[in-house]
Amino acid sequence: MKRESFDCVVLGAGPAGTAAAALVADAGFRTLLVERDAMPRFHVGESLMPETYWPLKRLGVLERLKTSRHTPKYSVQFINHRGQESAPFYFHQHDPRDCSQTWQVVRGDFDQMLFENAAEKGADCRDRTRVAEVLFEGDSQTAYGVRLVDADGQTSEVTSRVVMDATGQQSIIANRLGIRRENPDMKKGAIWSYYRGARRGEGLDAGATVILHTVNKDSWFWFIPLADGITSVGVVGDTSYLFAARQKPEEIFARELALCPALCERLEASERVEPFRVAREFSYKSAQAAGDGWVLIGDAYGFIDPVYSSGVYFALKMGEMAADCVIEGLKSGVTTGSQLGGWSREFDAAAAHLRKLVTAFYTPQFSIGKFIKAHPEHRGNLTDLLIGRVFHPEAGRIFEDMDKWLAAADSCETV
Repeated sequence: MKRESFDCVVLGAGPAGTAAAALVADAGFRTLLVERDAMPRFHVGESLMPETYWPLKRLGVLERLKTSRHTPKYSVQFINHRGQESAPFYFHQHDPRDCSQTWQVVRGDFDQMLFENAAEKGADCRDRTRVAEVLFEGDSQTAYGVRLVDADGQTSEVTSRVVMDATGQQSIIANRLGIRRENPDMKKGAIWSYYRGARRGEGLDAGATVILHTVNKDSWFWFIPLADGITSVGVVGDTSYLFAARQKPEEIFARELALCPALCERLEASERVEPFRVAREFSYKSAQAAGDGWVLIGDAYGFIDPVYSSGVYFALKMGEMAADCVIEGLKSGVTTGSQLGGWSREFDAAAAHLRKLVTAFYTPQFSIGKFIKAHPEHRGNLTDLLIGRVFHPEAGRIFEDMDKWLAAADSCETV
């Protein structure tokens, strides 16, 4: 069996893993990044929040994105169950700097760019390499390496001072240790595919993310314009609702599409070009972010919901914040759980604001348009949340008024 040694092993080459590997390697530490699939590989989650600008800038990939084929994104818009459209939330009206423009990305290309960037920063990057086992000392929860299987079926044992788990929903370490916690109030499912020729907006609205409710508000659709005339379209709802009739994915999608006239119009002249894909019960969080010798990042740590497109931003941010703790730990020789997870309290506090906005979205009486009409003073704060600007003390000030507004709206409906 081949044996190797690194300072840091990163498992998974999504945004969290590639960001972490690039930063740790760039700090001068021997870093191995492994991915079980061949790169580039498919992944859903194409819409970037504007605040991804900052970790992408630190990684040094902004210029590549600016000259790429990815669709520029300037806004997000909501269409309620009656077909009424909110005014677009134009990011540049809130903040005129370059960071207000972001992208709708083809994840295969986007993740490949980050994978190559990690290699350029000095990481040893290997795809088609499967994690057979994370190695722990005896019966303890102290990690010291991994056992890998390459594309030829050859097994190797890699010792490492730190293991960073960025394996997405597979979440190898969290599942091994039994610390993954599903959110019982957010048992959602999604069905999605890709369409050529869907009707988009014009000008600045051509690349807008559009969120559309169905007429009964039991589900909602995303509409995300990608490169080459392709649009990502998906439906999300409670698993108990979406899958209750045991229909095929295409039947469920068609059933819900018929309940969303505004989307039917956008897809009228389009052609579906990919099979339907399904995800279930994707809202969860691990009970802890790190332990001695290991840390969870990206979807391996947790995932909230796709509605506000926070997944890639939070993955990049976790990769960046955790990498800083790993670098500090490797320099000092302290790789305890408290050191490697030192970023998690700040991150959790910021993510809680998005989590609360997601909860509000799924409240039957919630309407972004109506709330802003009632409280126009919060439009800026709401835009902050929609762009991902949640790492500051005032990020959650909107919720005192929102909670009161939802309670009043609920009282009116029950009278």
